[in-house]
Amino acid sequence: MFIAITQPAVEPIGPDPVATPYAPVVHDLTPRALHARLLLNAAQRRLRGLERKRADRPEDADYWLHAAPVAVKKACALRENRSFIPLP
Repeated sequence: MFIAITQPAVEPIGPDPVATPYAPVVHDLTPRALHARLLLNAAQRRLRGLERKRADRPEDADYWLHAAPVAVKKACALRENRSFIPLP
């Protein structure tokens, strides 16, 4: 049996700091949008860790629960390095 390998419709052009597989690449994110995406990633990682813990998969849970603070640290570093324009 022959299985054809298909390519994704969107090919990444440059590095995306919060990319997920097959997600469309967003170029030139504003610092505020990147900050929001990093915090969303942290929340999703934490929820995935709690889900794995409930499923009695401690090795997976440890990985995801330790990965969440990394995204928060990146968001904090971004906020420190760039000045955000205050919201109206």
